[in-house]
Amino acid sequence: MRNIALSFLIATSPIAVAAEMASYELDPEHTTVFFAIEHIGYADTLGIFGNVQGIFDYDTETQELANVQVAIDAKSVNTFNKARDGHVKNKDFLHVSEFPEITFVAESGTAATDNAGTVTGDLTILGVTQPVTLNVTLNKAEPYPFGHKRFVLGLSIEASIKRSDYGMTYAVENGLVGDLVNIKIETEAMRIE
Repeated sequence: MRNIALSFLIATSPIAVAAEMASYELDPEHTTVFFAIEHIGYADTLGIFGNVQGIFDYDTETQELANVQVAIDAKSVNTFNKARDGHVKNKDFLHVSEFPEITFVAESGTAATDNAGTVTGDLTILGVTQPVTLNVTLNKAEPYPFGHKRFVLGLSIEASIKRSDYGMTYAVENGLVGDLVNIKIETEAMRIE
């Protein structure tokens, strides 16, 4: 099973303490990956991916991060327009019949503060892999107040990529569709017990 998780926390600390890594999984009911891309210079078009999975290991004391694996079902893209969705799924953009998954993997991160940092890893789209840096904010790290009571990390993540870096050049040169894609991820990651 391929796991996904544009997961993101913050790693490495100079503290010489034995790290106690815990494994986390993205809660599919509370994970949203969305993007904005310019349309002919008038306004941004928004879209989301509805099927995202991910896992990672993290130590809340040392901020050490490892084994980030995120997978996005490219076919789950939704731009809130049926005709446009069909175009986005074809070979001009995501070419989902040949490349059904978008993945992100990383092995560490860099803490900037107690609740923010960056994670640099490999993002693969259309079979092309490029390094991408995610800006990550840890909103909350506490036991969930309802139901299962599992320990949960609340994360907000942002990144920007150029789609042409992945060979997705349709309508870039004539300016009809922007090259820059701004990405935002909101997720709740549950500790695996």
